[in-house]
Amino acid sequence: MSNTITSSASSASSGGGSNAAAQIQSLTQQITKLTKQLKTISQSTGLTADQKQQQQQLIQAQIKMLEAQIAQLRQQQAEKSAGTQQAAATDEVNADGVNRATDANRVDVYI
Repeated sequence: MSNTITSSASSASSGGGSNAAAQIQSLTQQITKLTKQLKTISQSTGLTADQKQQQQQLIQAQIKMLEAQIAQLRQQQAEKSAGTQQAAATDEVNADGVNRATDANRVDVYI
């Protein structure tokens, strides 16, 4: 059971090239699966109390790891959007004087 959990957690971290929103969705789905497995372990009768505790700790650690990856992806998205907004503001500042007169860029027309 722990082998499938480990492989699903490692497959999420290796999805480098895809869209961040898709990665977040995939990680959220994996957290949901792990949460279901956590409930299944607590209801399992085939494991000793120590085995249940070890499995629960393992799954909880993996959930925390996935949550940390989600937080990192969200932070990267926020930084990227902040950079995009800053670039747009810089373009707006640079456009001053192109279509609007400034002290250095003014033409007086007398008729």
